This record gives sequence, C-alpha cells and structure tokens, in this order.
Amino acid sequence: MRLGSIAALAIVGSIVLSSCAANEEAPAGDAPESTLAGTIDGSGASSQGSAQEAWIAAFQIANPDVTITYDPAGSGAGREAFIAGGVSFAGTDSSLKDEEIAGGFAGCVADSGYIEVPVYISPIAVIFNVEGVDELNLDAATLAGIFKGTITTWDDAAIVALNKDATLPSAPITAVHRSDDSGTTKNFADYLNKVAPEVWDAAPADPFPYATGEGAQGTSGVVDAVTNGTNTIGYADASKAGDLGVAKIKVGDEFVGYTAEAAAAVVAESPFVEGRAETDLAIKLDRTTTDPSHYPLVLVSYIIACGEYEDADTAAVVKAYVGYLASEEGQAEAASAAGAAPLSADLSAKVATAIATIK
Repeated sequence: MRLGSIAALAIVGSIVLSSCAANEEAPAGDAPESTLAGTIDGSGASSQGSAQEAWIAAFQIANPDVTITYDPAGSGAGREAFIAGGVSFAGTDSSLKDEEIAGGFAGCVADSGYIEVPVYISPIAVIFNVEGVDELNLDAATLAGIFKGTITTWDDAAIVALNKDATLPSAPITAVHRSDDSGTTKNFADYLNKVAPEVWDAAPADPFPYATGEGAQGTSGVVDAVTNGTNTIGYADASKAGDLGVAKIKVGDEFVGYTAEAAAAVVAESPFVEGRAETDLAIKLDRTTTDPSHYPLVLVSYIIACGEYEDADTAAVVKAYVGYLASEEGQAEAASAAGAAPLSADLSAKVATAIATIK
C-alpha cells in the first residue's frame, strides 16, 4: 500500500500514543525509556513500503519521542529528494549512479561522504491474471518478448511450448510496467538483459525502456492494474503479489518459484560493485546462475544516508533507525511483515560497520 507522508504521520501518531500509554503502565524495573528524540523524513522505493511501515511502528514504540515518515514515491524520486537535501534518508532498489555520487548531497556536510547499505532483500514476482490459467512457466527470452512487445497473445507458440498442460486463451497480452523511475524496473530489466540479451537489448535503467504495454505508477499501481485488468501480466515486489498468479521462471533446466531463501542465496554469492567507497555496499547481482535453488530475479533495496549531518539530533536518529533496520531484530520484522530475506551474518556485519560511521 502506498503511504504518503500525511498518512504515515497519522498512523505513526496513533502508534506513538499507544506506546506512551503502554510505557506509563509498565511495571517498575523495566528497561529505561529511550532518550532518543527528533523527526526524520525518508522517501523512495515502494518495494520497501510494507517493511517501512512495520519498521517505523516498532522503532517508534521503542523510541516514543521520535517521529519518522517514509513516502514510497519510487526509487528515482527518493534518490532525487535525498540528493537535493529534501529528506534525511532515501530508500532505493537501484544503487547510486557514479554521476549522482559525483554531484554531492545537499543535505550532508560538504565532503563528508555518504553511506549506501542493503537493508531489504526480496524476490521480484512476475504476477499475472489470465483467464483459465492458474500456473505459468516462463523462460527469460519469452518473458522479455512479452514485455518488449514482440509476443502479443497468450497462445503465442513460445508461451504454449513452455506450458503444454495449460489452456491459454487466444487473447491479447496486457503487459503492465512501472511508469515512474523505478529500481524494481531496473532490477527486472537487468535480469532480462543479462539472461536474454538477444531479446532485451536495452541497457538496465530506472525508466522502462520500450514504448509498449501499459504503464502504472508505483508497485501498488502495477498490482492494481494486473488485478483489475483482463489477461494481464506485470512485475512487483513479491510482498505485494497477494492472491494473483505468480509465474515460475526458468533457472538452469527447471522452472522455479520465488522464495526468500532462494533470493538470499543469489545475494550471498554476488560481489560488491567495484571502485566504491568503503561505506558503499552496492551489490552486483549474479543473474546468470543455473542453480535451481537460486532465484535470480531478485532486488536488493538500499538505504542512503549522509556520512555527516548538519544537525546532531538528525544524525543520531538516522544512525539509530538505519542501525535498527539492518539489525537481527529489524530484519526479522521485515521478514514477518513483507516476506523479505534477512541479510547474511557476513553482510550484516559489513553493514553495521558502515552505519557506525554516521555522525
């Protein structure tokens, strides 16, 4: 569910009030109340939406004098807002570009650097709503053809060959993509470009590259369009798939569905992007694995924050909050609320070291 800043404040406010009441009734001898105080705003990846709602609620219960808002406006919008100094932190499914880093960050102390750390690992689900079809197998080349617009009907020979037991309708395909700049789109495109480059010949980027299909704003927009349309297909963070059909993708010689564990396995075996600062833990995902225990259509979503903030209270809240997101407790909250895969112990330790540098 997309959640604007005003709505976030309203929900968070009710949580804070409940938290205060609970604290007043707590028996003597409990842990001392948090002294952390301040307000921070974040914006960015809609894939993090469910996790951010759960994270904010839990963090504010533990820290009742803190107010946090997060606007799931999309990865591109979040990065732009952070770069311009409009928010204290950003969420993004697409790591910072070299030119974005070179341009600096208006809300940070000059030349203080930045942190970019993974906090949310999730499969991307290929969701569909096709009359009479409950299960769907797709390889990368066929999936690429559907979204590029070269495969236009559900009974196309390429789809039929992969789904011999299915009764596919002789109906046009409505392929729904993100209309906004989206890290989910970039991850989806990166997978298709790496595994089926002969079909998906566009370089991976936040904007959807082809003038085909139907565009929809944000994760919720794609899910709504697929749900309410006819013979539709789209891509979205797996936490939002709901009751829609979810296609299996071909990995090696098998068709596999997504799991958090299979997504995490890909991340664990992928290297960091080379040439970045020590506090930039952007990951170069291995999309071409042929191991069917892996699910390579995965996104890693990051938090971007300042190395040093002008305001000490802002720095303290951001440092504590981002530290919570990456902690074992925070990762468990994201797994429960959104089905996310937790960071590995090794990656978690590296993330904690980067967050510790915030001041």
